[in-house]
Amino acid sequence: METTDTAGTEPTSTKTTGTDSTGTATTPAADALRAALADGVERWKPKVEELARNIHGYKEISFEEVQSAEAISALLEEGGFTVERGTSGLPTAFTASAGSGELTVALCVEYDALPGIGHACGHNLIAGASVAAALALQPYVDELGITLKAIGTPAEEHGGGKALMLERGAFDGVGLALMVHPVQDGLTYNPAGTSAQAVGRYKATFTGKAAHAAAAPHQGVNAADAAVLSQVAIGLLRQQIPSDHRIACFVAEAGHVTNIIPEKAVVEFECRAFTLPEFRALLERVRRCFEGAAIATGTTLEYEDTEPLYEPLLQDDDLAAHWTSAMDAFGKDTSRSSGLSGGSTDMGNISQVIPSLHPWLSIPGADVPIHSHAFAALADTPPAYGVMFEAGTALAWTVAAAASTPNQRERFTQAAYRRRTSPQEAVTQEGAS
Repeated sequence: METTDTAGTEPTSTKTTGTDSTGTATTPAADALRAALADGVERWKPKVEELARNIHGYKEISFEEVQSAEAISALLEEGGFTVERGTSGLPTAFTASAGSGELTVALCVEYDALPGIGHACGHNLIAGASVAAALALQPYVDELGITLKAIGTPAEEHGGGKALMLERGAFDGVGLALMVHPVQDGLTYNPAGTSAQAVGRYKATFTGKAAHAAAAPHQGVNAADAAVLSQVAIGLLRQQIPSDHRIACFVAEAGHVTNIIPEKAVVEFECRAFTLPEFRALLERVRRCFEGAAIATGTTLEYEDTEPLYEPLLQDDDLAAHWTSAMDAFGKDTSRSSGLSGGSTDMGNISQVIPSLHPWLSIPGADVPIHSHAFAALADTPPAYGVMFEAGTALAWTVAAAASTPNQRERFTQAAYRRRTSPQEAVTQEGAS
């Protein structure tokens, strides 16, 4: 696969007649629009790269992305967008809009960092790619007959910003939604068939009874023991779950001094699986580990949801084909993936109700795991920004192709999201998920 030699360069070839790999007819007008969109990304490169570098330096965590959100909003305003700040009641969310076409397209923008290690998931690159695509598309929204929205979605790492915004109406009327996500080098650029896991995050609180640890330990009920037993039970459970399921936990509280029997212990945990039925079954098994620990120690147990549920990710086949065609033009490896990918994203919630694309973007030379200090450093390098701009161009081309293909345009227009407004709709949509 070509890496730094092609990063940020023009495509190696374009077609002027016939059909592309998606089966969509290519015409001189379509090729001219592709070239114009690529030129638009090129024109905005200096300011978008400066934006992405600044976001990398801000290192703002979930719901605290004040500087990042404002910097992105200001640049989109400069590019001709009308910006609503504080969308859905979230201070660091925004919606930048252009055009008034019947087909509404959303480019999702992420910009939150991870606590302690900064942009080790490359959200500065996600922001840069979506903003570059939005700025390139803005002059052509009327020609394409679209309403284009760049939606700033905070708190992807923790907090489920997209899930909250979906519930509160930020995606009402949207017919297709797109973004990209950086990963290690060597992954295919073909998103078809890939996914991400559902994840739920919770807090288990054990309550016991305090007592003097030397004078009267037998009068206490040790909540810390319950935390230990639950971890042991979960550790043993891991042998008996499918290889693509994940359980993680840590003890957030389990006593404060040695001479008091701990009366309170808190364990935060998460469960992941690729389908909602599998996720729910796994969660039930994990809960039994906590419940058994409570019975064994004589403590009481309470659960609390700490974040919205992140749902599995669905890739739209038509959008994936347009993206893959664009990556072919950049000389990328677009061989078919083996399928599912690990990790989770609140883009999954969007994809369950709106045709969506969330392809993976390989950073050249990145042979380290995401969510590491090394990956954070690589997300702020010339090769990373090179593929960021290729992704921005490919996003713009994907939007233009989808909007210009009549049968797909009709499907996306008909798919415009409408929130549940009645109990019957809630039952119907829940059953479909």
